[in-house]
Amino acid sequence: MDAYFYIILVVGLLSSIICVTAGILRKGPNDVTILSVAAVELALLVYLVGSIIRVSSGEPIAGEAWEFWGYLLTALMLPVGAIYWSILERTRWSNFVLAAVGVTALVMAARMNQIWY
Repeated sequence: MDAYFYIILVVGLLSSIICVTAGILRKGPNDVTILSVAAVELALLVYLVGSIIRVSSGEPIAGEAWEFWGYLLTALMLPVGAIYWSILERTRWSNFVLAAVGVTALVMAARMNQIWY
């Protein structure tokens, strides 16, 4: 496991906890929940930049490169879609959609780590 995975682990779980808590408290999406998902997106962007630098410097991906990049690009789209959803539907259920992003990004990062090594 590398540092990128651990960053997404911490940020993703924290974001999910914040969003689930807001949903349980029957709150609609707010700045805190949306910004927590934006932090997941930022962590994924750091992963993207770091991966580009690692590949450019000659570090090979052990698995299929197309699979790694596919996972990463898909993971990058999740927070954007969830934030868009939460802006359109301002109910407490949107917080549960936002919460799914952190956990999903974590699982995808774990898979990307397996592909890399």
